[in-house]
Order: sequence, then C-alpha cells, then structure tokens
Amino acid sequence: MKFVDEAIIQVHAGDGGDGCVSFRREKFIPLGGPNGGDGGKGGSVYLLAHSGINTLVEFRYQRHFKAQRGQNGMGSDRYGKGGTDITIRVPLGTVVTQVNTGELIGDLTNHGERLLVAQGGKGGLGNIHFKSSVNRSPRKATLGTPGEARELKLELKLLADVGLLGFPNAGKSTFIRAVSAATPRVADYPFTTLHPNLGVVHISGEQGFVIADIPGLIEGAAEGAGLGMQFLRHLSRTRLLLHMVDIAPLDGSDPVHQVSAIEQELARFDPSLLDRPRWLVLNKADVLSEGLQQHRSEEIVAKLAWRQPWFVVSAVARTRTMEVCEKVLRFLQEQRRQD
Repeated sequence: MKFVDEAIIQVHAGDGGDGCVSFRREKFIPLGGPNGGDGGKGGSVYLLAHSGINTLVEFRYQRHFKAQRGQNGMGSDRYGKGGTDITIRVPLGTVVTQVNTGELIGDLTNHGERLLVAQGGKGGLGNIHFKSSVNRSPRKATLGTPGEARELKLELKLLADVGLLGFPNAGKSTFIRAVSAATPRVADYPFTTLHPNLGVVHISGEQGFVIADIPGLIEGAAEGAGLGMQFLRHLSRTRLLLHMVDIAPLDGSDPVHQVSAIEQELARFDPSLLDRPRWLVLNKADVLSEGLQQHRSEEIVAKLAWRQPWFVVSAVARTRTMEVCEKVLRFLQEQRRQD
C-alpha cells in the first residue's frame, strides 16, 4: 500500500430538519390546537483512530464527506428523524487542523479515540412550541440550522519511541531489519527508502519498543534537495534519536561533515529536535579491521566533540546491534518512570 502522510479533506455535517406548522383535524373538534413536530438534528462527522490503518492513502480517492440531513417535523406531534452520523477511520498519530485558520482541532493517538470535526445542525421547532394564552393557533415554526462545514488537513506523525536518522546508504534500513521483523527495501544506491518504516524491537518477553526508519536526508534538504524535509515530522513524537553514520564511506566522504550537515537541517526544520537525546551509531564496521574500527570511531567522536552515548556496529553482520537496543530499552524505561 502506498504511504501517504498528508491529506486535505472537506467535511459537511447534515443540516437540521425544519419544524412543522400543523393543526389537529379531527371530527367534532373544530378548533383543534397546533400539533406540528420539531425537525430532526443533522448528522455529525467524527474521526476515529484505528490501529489497523497506517496511511492516509484512502483520502487520495475520497476527499468529501457529508452527513445526512435531519428529517423535517410532521403533524400529529411527530418529530423528524435525526440524520445519521459519519465516522471516518484514520491512523493512530493523525493530527487534525483547520485549513483556513491553522487551528489545531485534535491529535488522535489512542485506538478507538473519537474526535468531533463537524457538528450537525439543530432541528427547527414546530408550532406546538409557540402556543400561548394569547395565540392559540400559532402559524410559526423555525427552520433547522445548517451543519458545520470545514476543510481539514490531516497530518500523520508516526508513533515511534526511537527514530533512525542519517544520510542515504548509512544502513538505517539494514539496521531495522536486523533488530525487528520489519522488511524495508535494501539496495546499494541512495534513496532506497522512499517512506518511513516502523519496526517493533522485542528484547525479552513483552519488553520492547517501536523504531522508525526515516528516509535519508542530504545537505540542502531544507531547500528541497533529495526527499526534502517531508518526513522529519515523524521524529516529533520520538523520545530518542539514533543518528546512524557510515564509519568509512566508499565514496570518501567525511562522516563528521555528514553529522554536522544533518544537524543543520534539523535546526532549520525544528530546533527542538537538536535538544532531544541523540546517540551516535557508527555503522558498517565490518569493512574495517578491529584495530581500524577503534581508531576510526575514536577519531570521529573526537572531531565531533560528541558528549552523548556512541556505538560501533555492523547492521549487515548484526554485530552489537542488539546491545544497542538493550541500552535503548533501559533508557526508555527510565524515561517512562520519570513521566
């Protein structure tokens, strides 16, 4: 299924039914009183968070949603039937804003959570409500009110504990394949990963965490180079970033420069991401001898003046990958205890 993480939809709640003007017409009762019923309320539009959906692709094909109108009131004190509500299923992590104002309407993060996005109109009053001692035959009724109409922006932000960050071909997809059951595409050319991938890492028993593989960034992403910044929103909910770097790129590029370049792109997109815990993972260590691994990694860390945890791994050989995950789990457990 194609991954889509943004959509614009239009929702229109049902109008309320009109009230009725009616009078009793019974044999031998020539002066029957008013008996016009009220109109039914219009149907409302709701969004429902559902764990079985992981993309907004359905909204590429259907963008307009309109709830049913309320039925008009009728004589003999009969009230109109209310319009049927519409419930639209969306993925967990969907942020809903109003297009014309930018107002945040809701953030759906839990399975089964419902959000009212368009309120149905109220039904009009029938003439039974306007009878009084001075007006025994009111010929007055009110119209139903219109239902709300809104243009909404749906934005999916993945619910992941850990985000993988790095240049193309740093080995992020290979890493997530090594530590989880996720099977993102892997190849020896840049931009193999075209959309975020989620994987669940199980350490022991039911203990584990969710990790997101974000498509690779390059220098100039903020100006639209490569895949641009379109997927960085998926890092906004993570507690920890794993910054993955090729320890010895075949093209001779400098890992230190790559780390600095991505830090600059993060600062342009959202400076708060630089304040988030970020661990350095030097990948593809299998291409170097053990002695060179040690020398090369210490050289990179020293040039970066790195102060947070760092690791040397080989995702393809699955060397020390689970060791990293065990430390990640302990970190996340400590974070949750502090919440």
